[in-house]
Amino acid sequence: MPPPLMLSRRFAPLFWCQFFAAFNDNFLKTSLVFLILFRSGAAGAEALVTLASAVFIAPYFFLSALGGELADRHDKARVAQWLKFLEMFVAALAVLGFARQSVSILFGALAGFGMIGALFGPIKYGILPDHLARAELPAGNALVEGATFVAILTGTLVGGLAARGGDSVAAFAALVIGFAFLCWAASLLIPPTGEGAPQLRISVNIAASTLGMIRHLRADARLWWGAMVTSWFWLVGIVVLSLLPPLIKILIGGNEDAVTAYLALFSIAVGAGSGLAAAIARGRIVLKTTLAGAVLLGAFALDLGIATYGAAPALAPQTPAAVFSSALGIRVAFDLAGLAVAGGLFIVPAFAAVQAWAGADYRARTVAAVNVLNAAFMNGATVVVAILQKYGVTVPALFLMIGAATFLVALAIWRTMPKA
Repeated sequence: MPPPLMLSRRFAPLFWCQFFAAFNDNFLKTSLVFLILFRSGAAGAEALVTLASAVFIAPYFFLSALGGELADRHDKARVAQWLKFLEMFVAALAVLGFARQSVSILFGALAGFGMIGALFGPIKYGILPDHLARAELPAGNALVEGATFVAILTGTLVGGLAARGGDSVAAFAALVIGFAFLCWAASLLIPPTGEGAPQLRISVNIAASTLGMIRHLRADARLWWGAMVTSWFWLVGIVVLSLLPPLIKILIGGNEDAVTAYLALFSIAVGAGSGLAAAIARGRIVLKTTLAGAVLLGAFALDLGIATYGAAPALAPQTPAAVFSSALGIRVAFDLAGLAVAGGLFIVPAFAAVQAWAGADYRARTVAAVNVLNAAFMNGATVVVAILQKYGVTVPALFLMIGAATFLVALAIWRTMPKA
């Protein structure tokens, strides 16, 4: 009898590699967000926080195609090892930015992590069908998504504490470089996959290769459906995570600890939703779970907007205990947790379906094309949200828009859902 996935060589190293990478990404991003919101005194802080998300995501639009080609042409495990080796040097740049309390240098390090993440993305998801049976894909995806959001939780918590300390450069360096090293060490244990497409020539024209992958994706109705569905998940996720800190700070009146507590709640709930999706699947790909997740996602986003619409800005920062003892604080927590659980239900079956439907010789490039669309949706959303914020659209109004749009997406999913 084969060992459980978390104890198996064919899965556990990838799990931990992804966990450590996601920790560092969110540790750095949260440190930057807290620096902007609570220490820099910069004008237009809310728009800068949204821009931080865009800076991290933008490389996924430009570099995913190259990452997909590298992963299909070469052994995926070997490519992962080289990328994670380079990540340690980007971590060193982050330490320099933190030591100087430089928003611009930290933005540069965040972009560097985004570049490596874009190249690693096709490997992270494309390698799962190489080592897992089809019946194991829902559980494998749930564990990877769970690892991502537990890493968001821990990275957020520790990043918030690091930003509050401000002067503990040694601790910051030990964490960001230490986790980059652990990520590289875990990548060395990923079993080799062989070359999926050994005759493939890597294109130097990134734009042409990206368009070619998108055309290949568009030609398969099922894959295109999966790409659109997963793109909507990441659009909603990036917008919610960028709106959450100013929502808690300005409207709920939470201090840094309260913001961290809400982010932790959101991250745990996404992991719980992913696990619930895997439990419902029981080795199958159940797309009706995605439809249910879409309906719940829209409902909780709408209620979050309704709950906070018209709320006056808080007069003074409050502790987590004070925030969670208020009726508004509890309702917001309930809506955020529900929204996050719905997100886990939404994404796990859809991505498992994409992996199962993609051909072995084009799997990494399929994932890359999906990542490009995900990034396009996320970047477009962050730019639109930043513009709307600049012209006075409130955070509650943005949540109302997300909820209404997600109900339309749920209707489209119901009408177009293919058979798994």
